[in-house]
Amino acid sequence: MNWKQEWKKLALVVTVFLGVFFLPVGTIRFDNAVNESLQLVKWYAREHVLLCLIPAFFIAGAISVFVSQAAVMKYLGAGAKKVLAYGVASVSGGILAVCSCTVLPLFAGIYRMGAGLGPATAFLYAGPAINVLAIVLTARILGLQLGVARAIGAVVFSIVIGLLMHFFFREEEAERAAIQSQMPEPDAGRPLWQTGLYFASMVLLLIFATWGEPAHVAGFWATVHGIKWWLVGGAGLALGIMLAGWFELKIWKLALMVCMGVVLSLIAPGALLPFSASTILLGVVLATSGGELREWFDASWGFAKQILPLLLLGVLVAGLLLGRPGHEGLIPSQWVAQLVGGNSLWANLFAALSGAFMYFATLTEVPILQGLLGAGMGQGPALALLLAGPALSLPSILVLRSIMGVKKTAVFLLLVVFMSTSAGLFYGSLVT
Repeated sequence: MNWKQEWKKLALVVTVFLGVFFLPVGTIRFDNAVNESLQLVKWYAREHVLLCLIPAFFIAGAISVFVSQAAVMKYLGAGAKKVLAYGVASVSGGILAVCSCTVLPLFAGIYRMGAGLGPATAFLYAGPAINVLAIVLTARILGLQLGVARAIGAVVFSIVIGLLMHFFFREEEAERAAIQSQMPEPDAGRPLWQTGLYFASMVLLLIFATWGEPAHVAGFWATVHGIKWWLVGGAGLALGIMLAGWFELKIWKLALMVCMGVVLSLIAPGALLPFSASTILLGVVLATSGGELREWFDASWGFAKQILPLLLLGVLVAGLLLGRPGHEGLIPSQWVAQLVGGNSLWANLFAALSGAFMYFATLTEVPILQGLLGAGMGQGPALALLLAGPALSLPSILVLRSIMGVKKTAVFLLLVVFMSTSAGLFYGSLVT
């Protein structure tokens, strides 16, 4: 018997037992925190998984099947020209305007297809951070200075973090580049314009489905929001037509999806039901098809199995500790507000660390910051949280560990926290 191993098991059992024995069930704060964690994961499952993650899984699966590895390596590979690679990564990430969790399947897709670590992590940061809507909302609600600082910081960070990740792991990247250079270039399956339109329809689906309600009831953005489900339906119909015309989807399956979408839209107009049911039916159709369509489903399901359980666990823990916007978890929000006042190194570091572990759905960081600023938060820590918060979260950290390992995930986290802290200190010294 290995007593060393047995002592470890005994210590684990005793620790779990003591934790359960002294579980503070019945105290108001603990019971509220448990409720907040369940409320947050319920909201996440109903809203974010259906509208954001499932479309992202399909896009990531499509990258694995329909985008040639040669194309990924040409534009984002370890041996690609840096100006091209980081330019493509930052722009493509910024266009999506997704949160730190939704970008994970897309990051996993391009990274496994051969994208270099530097461009891939630039894309990983850019997706949630370079969000045009969030930056505009920051400028309008929190002030023009903070909005401009966030925009500049996000663009610079995406490139600098990518370059530093490449530098720190340059030996591994050199090995990847050497292996990739010896791989034969695969034959082009279909014209580039067809692949481009196919991905554009899925990206539009993701963008329109997650289009948030604007602050004002009139104007261009309010008009777009009013017809968002018509736009979603149009993008979905275009995707179905392309699947039938270019990917050998049977016409009767396309007709079934269209009919079900129309019927459900009449029953529950503008609701999640038509979108969710159509997405599930698309998965069933792909799973019962052959060739590329079945490969697409298998790849998408593989990403879902790896990522979704960790995300839900991370959201549950984040809700337990920090609660939802306007509701407290185990950690009192008053503590957070007191710790991020002024412009000290500790205030900026704490804001960056808090942002890195908190979960922010797209655009929710702005009203949260508005409340914290009203409670005495300094301008520097506010920027630090804005730069670290949307790009990282506890759920995304758990998933990144499974995609690129503990070491790379830790370096990425430290870079985001260090640069956010430094930017907060510098900005705070300028505006105070």
